[in-house]
Amino acid sequence: MSTKIKINSQIFQDSNNIYYPKDEIEVSNLIREFYKNNLSTEIVGTNSKYFIGNKTQTANKISLSKLSGIIEYFPEELYIKVKACTPIQEIENILEKKNQELAFEPIDFGFIENGNSKKGTIGGCVASNYAGSRRIKVGSVRDHILGFKGVNGKGDIIKSGGTVVKNVTGFDLSKLIAGSFGTLVALTEITLKVLPKKISSSTIVIYIEDKKDVYKLFEKISSSTSETSAAIYLPNEPDSDDYKKNRDKIFKFNDLKFTGPFLALRIEGDKNSINEKIKTLSKELNLDNFQNTTLGVHQSVPFWKKINNLELFEKTNNNILRCVITPSNGLKMIEYLSNKYKYYIDWGGSLFWVEVSAKKNDKIKEFKKLANEYGGYLTIIKTSLDYDYGEALFTIDHARFKISKKIKKSFDPKRILNPGKMYRGI
Repeated sequence: MSTKIKINSQIFQDSNNIYYPKDEIEVSNLIREFYKNNLSTEIVGTNSKYFIGNKTQTANKISLSKLSGIIEYFPEELYIKVKACTPIQEIENILEKKNQELAFEPIDFGFIENGNSKKGTIGGCVASNYAGSRRIKVGSVRDHILGFKGVNGKGDIIKSGGTVVKNVTGFDLSKLIAGSFGTLVALTEITLKVLPKKISSSTIVIYIEDKKDVYKLFEKISSSTSETSAAIYLPNEPDSDDYKKNRDKIFKFNDLKFTGPFLALRIEGDKNSINEKIKTLSKELNLDNFQNTTLGVHQSVPFWKKINNLELFEKTNNNILRCVITPSNGLKMIEYLSNKYKYYIDWGGSLFWVEVSAKKNDKIKEFKKLANEYGGYLTIIKTSLDYDYGEALFTIDHARFKISKKIKKSFDPKRILNPGKMYRGI
């Protein structure tokens, strides 16, 4: 960085080359200077997801932590505009006062790291694009972004979208930015669609002995006339000391009267509609053939928080895999997993969260191959301490790699922003 910038800027810290810009202009000036001098930089927020992705080899780091705060919130227009490093908890608190919410259910990755909540910022949520169980009904994070502002790899401030859906014209860059892990732009501002909070919820828990019944029920749930907003399957834990046995402790609820593997589905709405949906689902799913119980709202809400916060894998030192496949291949994946791995299934059968023992690092290659064969992809969310990075953390084929490389070049021609964070060479 030039001497002039060092002297005049309050954001420069000579000790370890970490910069704390206080606004979008300072972010732009920093990146423009890095671009001129061919210097790469890591883009970070509050580091709630620092363990996801490759470690970037950069001499500089830009922390966007000072870009925080609500810019505007119009409950009647169902949108909120915030600075990128605004804590998710702060956003949820202000929405709660107007009985609204971020419907995609942001995932709290703090539990798998240290057993405590650390939701992070909305910028990190958008950059990763990881949504909770309600995704099967409302879509992912990218489906709730109305617009954004950010700084590309040349230091240019760019903007896309608006404050309402009808204002989004042309190609929606939000779809590219979401899930790019800061490799395309340094986000500075985000506008999100918000929705009314659900009046109430109930959860039907179905105890299943035969694994073949799991996908039969998932299929019936997806084709039901009664809308469900989540459906998961939680098997027994593996009989191995390689995995912490905490399932029964985490999912200890008064109305869970049986032990063993179970499928759970969530119904939301007002009390009358929930009761009618439960009656319909009972017939459609032939619940008389299964042991089952229903959790009322006071147990249903914390149940799904525990699912979405990945508490089943809290404080793990093992690998955590996120595997998305076509539901038609789900039973094959269950048979492969058997009782050798700790896992659960979300999104009505298409998302597998799997814990792989550090002693089985070599098995991850097999998982990637299966994910590809089963019409999906795999991401290594967290690695064990002795993981040797023999397998790339993000799955991508050659054709998509070439496309991703071209996209990266158009936003960041000199690979200034988070180089190699997702894919080596990009």
